[in-house]
Amino acid sequence: MKKIELEIVALSHSVTQSHNYAVVLGEVEGERRLPIVIGGFEAQAIAVAMEKMKPNRPLTHDLFKNTMDSFDIKLKEIVINNLLDGIFYAKLVCLKDGELYEVDSRTSDAIAMAVRFDCPVYTFGFIMEEAGVLLENPEGDTPMAAAKPKKSSSTISSMSIAELNKELGKVLDNEDYEKAARIRDEINKRKQEDD
Repeated sequence: MKKIELEIVALSHSVTQSHNYAVVLGEVEGERRLPIVIGGFEAQAIAVAMEKMKPNRPLTHDLFKNTMDSFDIKLKEIVINNLLDGIFYAKLVCLKDGELYEVDSRTSDAIAMAVRFDCPVYTFGFIMEEAGVLLENPEGDTPMAAAKPKKSSSTISSMSIAELNKELGKVLDNEDYEKAARIRDEINKRKQEDD
């Protein structure tokens, strides 16, 4: 399977969940974005590394990097390799003494490590098709449509905007990103119709 290289294009508060954040990954050679909802600790771990901040004591991800460095283990790349029931899966691809090792990881932790090691982030086409969004304006972060459009269910189309926003919070809590994308698209469609 051909890998698609991604880069971090945004890290911000989640619009629908006050204690969560979203990391948005973008195709290096494309216009699709892959939004992933993450917790506050993970967002902090990513932001600290992106901003090259040096905490007084090492954070967990810094400790893990220091340990890997001490044992001469290189992080070659991370791969977001699956999406099941709205949950992203990732692996760290490590290099030690010329041999490759794969380590299972939460996606947010893998991204935090990738920033620290300055290594590439990859995913596969089927994940971008299922969970990616295509931007109306590649310079902004306004999603136009899911990369693989899906019809909104009759349940979603019959909900009010307030009900949609409430449902969006629920499905994101359950990490059902596919349904969240459909709900978000319905909300955006209605906002465009109102303009």
